[in-house]
Amino acid sequence: MCRKAESTSFHAHTGTVRSVNFSADGQWLVTASDDKTVKVWTVHRQKFLFSLIQHINWVRCAKFSPDGRLIVSSSDDKTVKLWDKNSRECVHSFYEHGGYANHVEFHPSGTCIAAASTDNSVKVWDIRTHRMLQHYQ
Repeated sequence: MCRKAESTSFHAHTGTVRSVNFSADGQWLVTASDDKTVKVWTVHRQKFLFSLIQHINWVRCAKFSPDGRLIVSSSDDKTVKLWDKNSRECVHSFYEHGGYANHVEFHPSGTCIAAASTDNSVKVWDIRTHRMLQHYQ
């Protein structure tokens, strides 16, 4: 739960912040930015923790998995990346979009992700097998 306190400013991104998402337990924030990074923050201690760096263009969206172990990000580099929050490593990159990947979301079960793209499509992948399950166009 957010506590009422004095306003706090966090500085880490060097470009426009495109998305923000709380972890399900409310302890973490993840942000996506035009500086080509995904950043993770702690809500309770009110501080920047670390960056996830592998995208080569603007990052449009980043979300936590329902259990908070994974982060998914989508970018103008046409990729969707799956990250392990604890190891801070990219565990898989999805390259199937023909346009910018501008939004991404976890299924409530945490086993699938869906990404929207400027190629007028939505793709759904199983994150356990890395296989595309559905393609909407």
